[in-house]
Amino acid sequence: MQLETTRLRLEPFQHAHFDGLRAMENDPEIMRYISNGKVKTPEETRETIERVMQRWQQYGFSWWAICEKESDEVVGAACLQHLANQDGAPLEIGWRLNANHHGKGFATEAAQAIVQFAVEQIGVNYLVAVADPENQASQKVMQRLGMKHKGIETHYDVPCVVYELSLAQS
Repeated sequence: MQLETTRLRLEPFQHAHFDGLRAMENDPEIMRYISNGKVKTPEETRETIERVMQRWQQYGFSWWAICEKESDEVVGAACLQHLANQDGAPLEIGWRLNANHHGKGFATEAAQAIVQFAVEQIGVNYLVAVADPENQASQKVMQRLGMKHKGIETHYDVPCVVYELSLAQS
């Protein structure tokens, strides 16, 4: 399901997003908090797109490519998924942006749209977000979303700072 904000269009991963996603996954600076700076191969990026497309079929949510409306450029990616990809785990929101789009508020704008989608379309009342404890920028996005610091937990086989958001159902 495509989502729109004032400046962004969030599109479920498709093969057409390969170049934009590839640019992000091939940048050690962006990947430093995701895989200790290990970049993905082109084949791994293609496999990720395929896996995400299957998750969309299975769950009705997964990863979106974040496209700037003005330029139509893929500026990042954001998700709603089961924490650490474990069925039955709480739903997690997450994001990453190409380096040339940091500091523009895109992560917060995309995440707000995903929170709204999670509440209105999926019916959730609790979300989490995790990040590398050193990733201050992501933690600031979590705080702007109204998320509260929960602590440090192990997810994706690494220590993560965890924030949570409890939402009232309307």
